[in-house]
Amino acid sequence: QVQLVESGGGLVQPGGSLRLSCVASGIIFRISNIGWYRQAPGKQREVVAVITSGGSQNYADSVKGRFTISRDNAKNTVYLQMNSLKPEDTATYYCGSRLGSSWDYWGQGTQVTVSS
Repeated sequence: QVQLVESGGGLVQPGGSLRLSCVASGIIFRISNIGWYRQAPGKQREVVAVITSGGSQNYADSVKGRFTISRDNAKNTVYLQMNSLKPEDTATYYCGSRLGSSWDYWGQGTQVTVSS
């Protein structure tokens, strides 16, 4: 059974930091590409960052220089370090995994709220 479990969300003030984690089971993690997406109320889900099986990283323009995606294959875990958070980063954050061109599995999401 495939599971992707996100954690690390919460309430943070503008300018603060959070680190999200995505722990995967039931997939061949080391060859999977893992991505973080987010969805704010009333908006479409959008990509935040993706890390390939080889470690290459891609970021949405809105988070470049503030967010860092990384992976630990020994722990089947992908992290999203989020710094200099802004109110517009408020959303539910999801991790997904894929082997090919489409996303195969998703987690349940973790809420991030940036507010003073």
